[in-house]
Amino acid sequence: MRAKRKSEPPKSNNPSARKLGVQVIARAAGILRAIEQSNTPPSLGELAKSMGLARSTVQRIVSALEAERFVAQAGPDRGVCLGAGLVSLGAAARGDAFRVLRPALESIRDELGETVDLSIRDGDVAVFVDQAPATHQRLQAVSAPGVCFPLACSANGKAMLADLSDAMVEDVIMGRLRPLTSKSINSFGRLRTELQRIRERGVAFDHEEHDLGICAVGISLGQADGRHFAISTPIPTARFAGREDAIAAVLLRWRKRLIRMLGPTKER
Repeated sequence: MRAKRKSEPPKSNNPSARKLGVQVIARAAGILRAIEQSNTPPSLGELAKSMGLARSTVQRIVSALEAERFVAQAGPDRGVCLGAGLVSLGAAARGDAFRVLRPALESIRDELGETVDLSIRDGDVAVFVDQAPATHQRLQAVSAPGVCFPLACSANGKAMLADLSDAMVEDVIMGRLRPLTSKSINSFGRLRTELQRIRERGVAFDHEEHDLGICAVGISLGQADGRHFAISTPIPTARFAGREDAIAAVLLRWRKRLIRMLGPTKER
């Protein structure tokens, strides 16, 4: 008895439809490259101008990419950045570091009783790529994978900046230092002083510099497989006071173990 052949979806005989499909894919790829090459998360208008397309066309494509988690909003009125869906695809192609680190993120979460985030640096932003949410806290600070934070006003971002030389930091940040709260670092001089403290201590703090009401502690894991990693734990300010040194000690104790898990790393 011969096995039945699995039916295949009908192919379009309309050359115009096939051409349109190829055109949409090409435009989507062009938008992703434009976001990648931009120094700051571009707006829809900026993408439309660089691509030579109507803003409505760019908006439709970006909405479709966002539904697939290939792009994400960098924040209110802060443009578009690459999303966690692309990060996951890249990880599958280059070795899944996220899967390797996931059990450690959960262990740190359980030890601290707080959410733990994994992020990578993309230009002048930190992109959240994985998260172990707190399980017993009703009030949590949660940033979904794919969300982008400016480096200079986040604990994970400052930790990664501290791995760079002052000249490299200036190249990455200069002209793009935009405070988000009244407590954000607002000058390159202040940032340079802060980064020196981070280099000496090995850990970075965010005291409501990205969002009022939320603090964080972060450490860099250096660069592995062409990517710059950091972990951080965001905590509501009301629960942060008096705990920052203890939280920093836990993250620093885990740091060498996490670096070994990532494999060969390149640090400052």
